[in-house]
Amino acid sequence: MKGVVLAGGTGSRLSPLTRVTNKHLLPVYDKPMVYYPIQTLVNAGIHEILVVTGGKNAGDFLRLLGNGRDFGLKHINYTYQEGEGGIAEALGLAEYFAARDSICVVLGDNIIESNIHHAVENFQRQKEGAKILLKEVSDAHRFGVAEIRGERVLKIEEKPKNPKSNYAVIGIYLYDCTVFDKIHRLKPSGRGELEITDVNNAYIEQGKLTYEVLRGWWTDAGTFESLLRANNLVAETGANKMEIARQQVAL
Repeated sequence: MKGVVLAGGTGSRLSPLTRVTNKHLLPVYDKPMVYYPIQTLVNAGIHEILVVTGGKNAGDFLRLLGNGRDFGLKHINYTYQEGEGGIAEALGLAEYFAARDSICVVLGDNIIESNIHHAVENFQRQKEGAKILLKEVSDAHRFGVAEIRGERVLKIEEKPKNPKSNYAVIGIYLYDCTVFDKIHRLKPSGRGELEITDVNNAYIEQGKLTYEVLRGWWTDAGTFESLLRANNLVAETGANKMEIARQQVAL
């Protein structure tokens, strides 16, 4: 399995900070934002990673990440998204990199507390189709929302006014190699983008999409409110780990 981090976009909701840099290079506590999704992939045992970026600051990713030494990697791949075509268009740029392998996709502003290794192993046993990760939230209207019945996802709605559940589709997706065929068949949405929700719904129509609920906390960091929340959660988690380590030493 290979990993893809989607770190393009203009980050307009974080302006004026993003007038001078890509939002995924902004700090979240003590690390640049993009470090967290890369570490998520590495923690899941995925070491072949592609970073998809764009805009005038794309070269800064290479200067920051290099070949991935900070993550114990020997190499990181990069590609460039021209314009604003949406998440699915950005993912489509990974087709050559994926080379018919399955992929784990993480949005560049997604930060989690726990490890997704278990979900990755379950997906590999699944053999085909897709798996999405969900998280119960209080503001589901901000996200893609999964309508679920038991073990099945019936449909995903993008930013619904009246969500049919509180389960947000977080920005971590596992796909087999047919994802690129589905992207090729997409038509732009009303906002002129290729939507990842349409990709997921295509898998649902085939009866090949499963889900898991993420353990631990999760947040995006694409607004000022969520960026602040991300900083606080990472800081608190780090402080808690340090306290546990001190207690273990004392014992």
